[in-house]
Amino acid sequence: MEMKAKKNKLLDTLEWLGNALPHPVILFAILIAAILISSALGAYFGLSVADPRPEGAPGRVPGGIIYAQSLLNAEGIRKILSNVVTNFTGFAPLGTVLVAMLGVGIADKAGLFSSAMRLIVLKAPTQLTTPAIVFAGVMSNTAGELGYVVLIPLAAVIFHSLGRNPLAGLAAAFAGVSGGYSANLLLGTVDPLLSGITQEAARIVDPTYIVGAEANWYFMAFSTFIVTGLGWFVTARIVEPQLGPYNQSDMSEEESTMVSSAEVTSLEKKGLVWAGLSFLVLSAIVAVTIIPADGILRNQTTGLVANSPFFKSIVIFIFFFFAIPGAVYGFVTKNFTSSKDIVNAMSGSMSALGLYLVIVFFAAQFIAFFNWTNLGQIIVVHGSNFLTSIKINSMLLFIGFILICAFINLMMSSASAQWAVTAPIFVPMLMLAGYAPETIQAAYRIGDSATNIITPMMSYFGLIVAMAIKYKKDAGIGTILAMMVPYSVIFLTAWTIIFCIWVFVLGIPVGPGSAIYFSPATGQ
Repeated sequence: MEMKAKKNKLLDTLEWLGNALPHPVILFAILIAAILISSALGAYFGLSVADPRPEGAPGRVPGGIIYAQSLLNAEGIRKILSNVVTNFTGFAPLGTVLVAMLGVGIADKAGLFSSAMRLIVLKAPTQLTTPAIVFAGVMSNTAGELGYVVLIPLAAVIFHSLGRNPLAGLAAAFAGVSGGYSANLLLGTVDPLLSGITQEAARIVDPTYIVGAEANWYFMAFSTFIVTGLGWFVTARIVEPQLGPYNQSDMSEEESTMVSSAEVTSLEKKGLVWAGLSFLVLSAIVAVTIIPADGILRNQTTGLVANSPFFKSIVIFIFFFFAIPGAVYGFVTKNFTSSKDIVNAMSGSMSALGLYLVIVFFAAQFIAFFNWTNLGQIIVVHGSNFLTSIKINSMLLFIGFILICAFINLMMSSASAQWAVTAPIFVPMLMLAGYAPETIQAAYRIGDSATNIITPMMSYFGLIVAMAIKYKKDAGIGTILAMMVPYSVIFLTAWTIIFCIWVFVLGIPVGPGSAIYFSPATGQ
């Protein structure tokens, strides 16, 4: 009983810390106010640092000394007032996310994601049910909340129908959907969102630096199978044996209805076939533009795919690769009956981004103001000098960085909000220490994903608890955490080790054309 009390106290403390944090919008407003005051104080006391970049390097300050700039003097106030709108409209992630969401919205509204996910889970051989659920969970993050509201309750029911503990099915699905949030075989809306923030942060050091949506694709596609395998192992070897057999063998009428309604109909299968064919046709068209040596979407100077128009316009391709198969599926299944339905689907996806737009407005101001003050550069240079002086091993440095991100995520679970706050510090600091923004972003995504499943601050955590109560009347936050901690620990440990081997041992880029290291002298 004593152990239980300690456990509850720990959980209560974590919940209190999370609740003590204001909403991300209010948090950004507070941070903006803090930056304004800090800029005035920094300028008053003459804060400065020597620019570590050599003469001629991109972004180097004339004279070689970086001074803190006040935003509360006349010039600063004029600059703020004249740039508020352009800070918002010019924020790199904004346009890319909106364009990507137009395509994703069509596929989602058509029912393509739902039927594909149900087909994977329901048609998998019994012995592969668990990995199929985890895999479907990882892939579902392309469609936002679909995994939470469809897959997780369905996974619990499927486990129950197989005579297994439904809570184990719930845990496996939750691990895939939330713990594997950053992994995916496809580029989705999270990729341009994070890469845009990373690019803004990288430009503190190099104003010309570009971070594409595909920056982490290689590693995150590989991570899909890693998370699937780890989720399968933890479910089978740790969580399910710990939960034991479920004492209620008979399925409720509600569960039986859910299983029957989840069956993929012949019309849906036909829609999936035609959607798949349209995807292949699109792939063939794109291949013609980039595979030949003289392909029109190759880099016209180098002849390479790296830094080519194809990758610079990758968000457009994300749109088409979701929109066209989605529209085809919708018309075949009769979920769409006219072009008006496509327009309504796109409109619906935009209306769902209301809160995102509000957060982005304040995040864009925060990042812009932070850059103007030069406080970030001063902190970054001192921080990078410290990292260089202690000569810490690359692996240990990134392990520490991942753990910091994982800890912050316990109290601030929004991936975009957290990265908007931390990227302006960590990205330039690690760049000056010699690491590329793409590599830094990939490391962040590991820490951000692995602890999603053990923080009550995660927006869907309450929903997960409510689902668990159906099968265990006294279930609460502690119940979910007890199930999910093994996933979180193993995901974080194994994923970090694999990242270190991938990057620092094998030297494999985390994405197409993505560098591993960065030289402040050359900007590469």
